[in-house]
Amino acid sequence: MPIQKLVDIVFGMTVMGTVGTLIGFIMGASLMPVAIGLGLLLGGVIGFLGGRRFLVSILIGTVLGGALVWLVAGTDRIWVGAGAGAAMGGFLGVQISMLLDIRAARKHVPEPADPAA
Repeated sequence: MPIQKLVDIVFGMTVMGTVGTLIGFIMGASLMPVAIGLGLLLGGVIGFLGGRRFLVSILIGTVLGGALVWLVAGTDRIWVGAGAGAAMGGFLGVQISMLLDIRAARKHVPEPADPAA
């Protein structure tokens, strides 16, 4: 396995494991191991499939959401803002990735065949 693929898998497990932990806080202590486990599993799969842009958008959303709630509501609710930011970051990451893929596909449109040739 190439080292870059391994780094992507570990990065995915780190990001999604953190999101799973945040979701576990909301769901309660009894379901936290399930949420963390699912986060680690999904993160590993996403990293294996090469979803680095998606994971970065979730990471940015987590940090910005936590920082915004810290400024607005104080330190008691940072985990709620970080979880909501991760969800918004994931949603926006998927949309931006889709738009970038459409833009790249338009740039590589094959030219029509010359009928005279």
